[in-house]
Amino acid sequence: MNQKWRKHSPEFKAAVVLELLTGKRSVSELAREKRIKDSLIYRWRSEVLERLPEVFAVAAPETQMDERIQELERLLGQKTVENEALKKASKWLSSVSGKSDRL
Repeated sequence: MNQKWRKHSPEFKAAVVLELLTGKRSVSELAREKRIKDSLIYRWRSEVLERLPEVFAVAAPETQMDERIQELERLLGQKTVENEALKKASKWLSSVSGKSDRL
């Protein structure tokens, strides 16, 4: 007996699980309507519930990146101020050494 496997899109799977989780339909109703086994729906639901925390974990790297960018901008500003101070000190020392040569 050749059994042809159907591939279901992620959107289809999400829609089925969402209907189940919202309580709109039971597993048996969805299985009958979509012509899929109830064990498949249970598997999809388990996978969604296992991976649900990942949805909220994605925001953490963005926050870390924002904090890192702020830190780098602060350091850049600090180095810019230091650089300007060193330029002024260099000019002042040049002018002072030039005056002492003339005396």
